[in-house]
Amino acid sequence: MITEIGIVAGDIWHFLDQRGEVTLTELVQNTDKSRDNVLMSLGWLAREGHVLLQQVGNDYRVSLRKDA
Repeated sequence: MITEIGIVAGDIWHFLDQRGEVTLTELVQNTDKSRDNVLMSLGWLAREGHVLLQQVGNDYRVSLRKDA
């Protein structure tokens, strides 16, 4: 499972690098990964300081840290 989380984290990184800031909903819809895997992988990236998360209403905005 850890390997899958790492792979999805890489997919998220590349997606955000190409698209910039997106909502969590957009991220789940466009990465072709389960919501659970996306959330676990985002947690990993957030813990390592690679992504920024900001709650906006009932969703979150997700982006790569500029200095990461």
